Amino acid sequence: MRIILSLLVVIAVFLLAKFILMLIDKLAKKKSVTDKRLYYLKRFILGVALFVAIIGVALAFSVDLKGLLLFASSVFAVVGVALFAQWSILSNATASILIFFNFPARVGDCIKIIDGDDSIEGEIVEIALFNTLLKDYYSNTIIYPNNLLLQKPVQKIKQLTQPQDCIETQTDGKKEI
Repeated sequence: MRIILSLLVVIAVFLLAKFILMLIDKLAKKKSVTDKRLYYLKRFILGVALFVAIIGVALAFSVDLKGLLLFASSVFAVVGVALFAQWSILSNATASILIFFNFPARVGDCIKIIDGDDSIEGEIVEIALFNTLLKDYYSNTIIYPNNLLLQKPVQKIKQLTQPQDCIETQTDGKKEI
C-alpha cells in the first residue's frame, strides 16, 4: 500500500511540475525569452519538484516527522552556512527568476542603468542565471550582475548614444578627449 501511495505522490508531483513547465513555456514564447534562460528556470522547477517528491515519499513510508525535520534543518543549516559567504550567488539566481517574469526589457532592447555618474548604456545581449550581458556603443561587453539590475533604476532607450567623455572636440588647434 505504501508503494502505491509513494507512486501516486511522485506521479502527482511530476504532473504538477509538467503543468507548470507548460505554463512557463507559453509565457516564454509570449515574452520572447531565450532558450538558455528558459533552461535555467526549468531546471529550478524540476529541482523543487524532486525535493517535494522525496518529502512526499518519506511521509508515505511513515518516516518519523521529527527525524525528517531534524534531517532537513541540518541540511538547511549546512547549506545556509555555505551560502552565507556566497549570498550574492543566491541573490543573482533569485533575481534572474524575477527578471524572467517581471523585467520590462528583453534581449535586443537598449537600456540605461542609472547610477549617478556611473550610469551604463547598452544593448541586452543575454540574460543568464547570474548576470546580464550588455554591448555598449563601442561593442564592448559589459557583464552586469542581475541583483544590481533589480536594485538600480533601468530606462529603456531607443538607441545607444556615444558617451560624452569620449567625443573628440577641437579647441585652439588642440585635440581634447
